[in-house]
Amino acid sequence: MELNSSFWNLIKTKMKSRNDNNKLLDTWLDPIEYISTAGTQERPKLILGVPNALHQYFVIENLQDKIYAEISDTYNRPFEVEFSITGSKVNAHIETAGSSLEEALGGSEVLQAQLGRSQGTQTTQHRSSSEGSLNSDLTFSTFVVGKNSEFAHAACYNVARNPGADDYNPLYIYGPVGMGKTHLLHATGNHIRDQFQHLRITYISAERFMNECISAIRRHEMDKFRQKYRENSDILLVDDVQFIARGEAVQEEFFHTVNSFIDSRKQVILASDRMPKDIHGLEDRSRTRLERGLIVDITMPDLETRIAILRYKAEKYNVRMPEDVATYIARISKRSIRELEGNLKKVKMFSELQGLPIDGELVKRILSHHETQSTISVEEIQKLVADHFKVRVLDLKASTRAKPIVVPRQIAMHLIKKFLDKSLVDIGKAFGGKDHTTVMNALERVKNLQATDQDIAKDIEDLEQRIHNITGV
Repeated sequence: MELNSSFWNLIKTKMKSRNDNNKLLDTWLDPIEYISTAGTQERPKLILGVPNALHQYFVIENLQDKIYAEISDTYNRPFEVEFSITGSKVNAHIETAGSSLEEALGGSEVLQAQLGRSQGTQTTQHRSSSEGSLNSDLTFSTFVVGKNSEFAHAACYNVARNPGADDYNPLYIYGPVGMGKTHLLHATGNHIRDQFQHLRITYISAERFMNECISAIRRHEMDKFRQKYRENSDILLVDDVQFIARGEAVQEEFFHTVNSFIDSRKQVILASDRMPKDIHGLEDRSRTRLERGLIVDITMPDLETRIAILRYKAEKYNVRMPEDVATYIARISKRSIRELEGNLKKVKMFSELQGLPIDGELVKRILSHHETQSTISVEEIQKLVADHFKVRVLDLKASTRAKPIVVPRQIAMHLIKKFLDKSLVDIGKAFGGKDHTTVMNALERVKNLQATDQDIAKDIEDLEQRIHNITGV
């Protein structure tokens, strides 16, 4: 199968069918045209054309990983994708998506919520589908260190200087999405590549490892798969490790792969959005193996660090802004560093396309919707608690009195009261119509558990920290 115009049309058709022909998806996907195929025979590059800079930005922010995943399912070989601005007339139904740039940017938030944000690095050229390559821009020198990340940064730097040391193998980095875990993985890999040129480095997502493993099992090519990861590599960098728990056979292979590396004093560095003990479905021996080395966390930076990161990113993108503008953007970008950079790019794009200087009035006009997005909802707290305790939100709202459900339900009520200050009646309604005395008893019960049960106290502390990361307060 060749990467040509017919292939791209097939990909677009498949993407639409998977999303029930969503009109907003059509709006941004239809204008993307096939231009040419470049690269090499071993690693061809599919060059796709987009009408303008705004369209390119939107596709990279919202559709790039969806396109990549669809191509991977159809074209089972290494490839790259590049989005090139053609300057062609915008497709007619783009105009119906928004009569102004503000509406178009606002529309991107809607589609973003429907399709889900990418967890990969946002670049115009996606890494190979077969084996990831290190991004040379992601180094220790380009990583802004704050109190939220200084331990993780120091651990990665020490590993990069002395890969394979027992005390740091495996090195496990965890934290919410968009905090810089992937940056540290690449930075460590880049430093090792520069200082130890004889070492062979493999960077891959856990999901890609899983897909390759399943494919190898089906094709009876496990020897080839094992040779690739165990014999032909000295440094193993794996992103989004939580996906490994999806399949028993994959877990088995991953466990033995990590074992092989550690036994051979080869370095393993892993990144995940949660600690090993919180990965649902992970076998005990795999969890124990991941916990054997050093575990470090990375959280949302405080306001001062966010401003420093924004200043660095602004200089990188050649954006000049007053101090009050930088403070405003950093203050409302409370969910992740990725959101912080995304807001900067949005301001830069708007300023350039409209020919307007970046000032407080312009930035507030573009990003004002973030003022109302920095809080958390009742439903979000319920989902956080349900995910943490591995139960369903429906269970929290049900009438069951089983302890595995009752305690998480009571903790969810406690968190809603603390962070949203809802009335007892309103909290009761959010949990299937419980009366206010039930809620009152639940709050008192949680207060007692915090004082007498260290495990429950730690659960509540972890959940409160996650809410702080989301709200920034």
